[in-house]
Amino acid sequence: MKSSLITAFALMLLIEGALPFIAPARWRELFKKAVLLEDGQIRFIGLSSMLIGLILLLVFYD
Repeated sequence: MKSSLITAFALMLLIEGALPFIAPARWRELFKKAVLLEDGQIRFIGLSSMLIGLILLLVFYD
């Protein structure tokens, strides 16, 4: 269980770090736009991400 959590965290860091590494100017533009979003919009994005992650876990985890 512990190694699975560490693996998941490591993969998250790899994915999250890819855009700033590959295209820092584009990442900066996206971050500026994200700052302008309302709280409800940010919550919807977070909820959507969590639901997609949960669905992927349920579909692909045995």
